[in-house]
Amino acid sequence: MYQKLTFVFLIGFLANSSLFGQKIVAPDQPLSGPGGSDYSHAEVVMLDFAQEADGYWLFEPAAPVPESAPVLVFCHGYGAYNPMIYGQWIKHLVRKGNIVVFPRYQENLFFPRPPAFATNVATAIRDAQKELEERNHIRAEWKDLAFIGHSYGGVVTADLAANFADYNIPEPKAALLCSPGTGPLSGGRLKSYKDIPADFKLLIVVSESDPIVGDEFGLKVFQTATEVVQRNLLRQFPDDHGWPGISAGHNEPYGLDEQFDTGVRNYSANKALRVGRVNPIDYSGYWKLADALLECTRSGEYCEMAFGDTPAQSSLGMWSDGTPIKKLEVLLPNP
Repeated sequence: MYQKLTFVFLIGFLANSSLFGQKIVAPDQPLSGPGGSDYSHAEVVMLDFAQEADGYWLFEPAAPVPESAPVLVFCHGYGAYNPMIYGQWIKHLVRKGNIVVFPRYQENLFFPRPPAFATNVATAIRDAQKELEERNHIRAEWKDLAFIGHSYGGVVTADLAANFADYNIPEPKAALLCSPGTGPLSGGRLKSYKDIPADFKLLIVVSESDPIVGDEFGLKVFQTATEVVQRNLLRQFPDDHGWPGISAGHNEPYGLDEQFDTGVRNYSANKALRVGRVNPIDYSGYWKLADALLECTRSGEYCEMAFGDTPAQSSLGMWSDGTPIKKLEVLLPNP
């Protein structure tokens, strides 16, 4: 009996292993295009101006060093102020040719309180602007300033998009909000986002299995930013067709890269050390959408990949057996 069970187990193991070539796996990063690995720069220069809560880290492309580069502000989630947590995404953005400003905006998990977050980000942006203008840096292009905001960083981003003049920062032209929300907190939320300008370009991505913030805030921004003509809300779903399976939780934008580790260890950093891996939800989801949004804003290219519920926008690629990964569901504004 023992030998028979062992034989059955061995056959079952082999039938589900790569020895028989039947393991279904996720696709690799695309070679080109938005989200792809066709990088213009081989290196990233990281500078630390983040000693205070209103400080920031600055990331610039190198090898080769460009004469100029557009600016992107990346607003982290609550407590996630170690750039390591989003390191692979930051590296991707910089190697694509962007200057990335990563505001700290928190001293720790308890101070300051959320109503001060946007003020601290605005201070970081102004200080980064001054640093880039006065020191020996790549010439920064601010005319198409864009934001990426995750979790509470998405709430901060939405506030800055609506009230940029009051915060005395350059006018942002586009933003990608990733699982935006405040969880049990409420500080920093606006009653309405109708003041976001009509020519702003806005993408909001929510995750189907997000127990932290759900989709409530993302829907609020989408439904109240009524002046914004180009705005889409996208919903991402889990998919366990292949191995490893694809989740749809709150921290999908994490992409751990210890090259950018500042040594901070708190709940968010420790969580990222456990779950911060890169998969198709990154390079064919968040990274693709961000790259396409930036190009659509700056040059008018790839707009069909950023907006409109097109196959190019909603597709996340295919498993190795040819089965499509569950695509993004896209909500468009009412006509």
